[in-house]
Amino acid sequence: MKLIIAIVQDKDANELSNAFIEANIRATKISSNGGFLRSGNTTFIIGIADERKTEVLSIIKGASKSRSQMMNPSFTSLTALEDGFQEPIRVQVGGATVFVLPIEEIHHF
Repeated sequence: MKLIIAIVQDKDANELSNAFIEANIRATKISSNGGFLRSGNTTFIIGIADERKTEVLSIIKGASKSRSQMMNPSFTSLTALEDGFQEPIRVQVGGATVFVLPIEEIHHF
């Protein structure tokens, strides 16, 4: 058994959730926030048999879109703040961050 933890942007969460339902994959969905852009994310927690791991990863990859977004950088430099330099920059966001962990035991109570 594997424990898969997938963190995706909220924009991709419904598509991914629907794909899991179609494939008969049970997942727990948790709202979360990213630290870098402080934007909404959704974390999926999935317990799955070893032989279905590749299928789950493929579904996550297919539903998680990478996109670019403008953001205002946060400056700690006093000079940058005095100069009023706060021009937005383009960053890549989205996609998925996925952790795959072995499950030693599973219990249902």
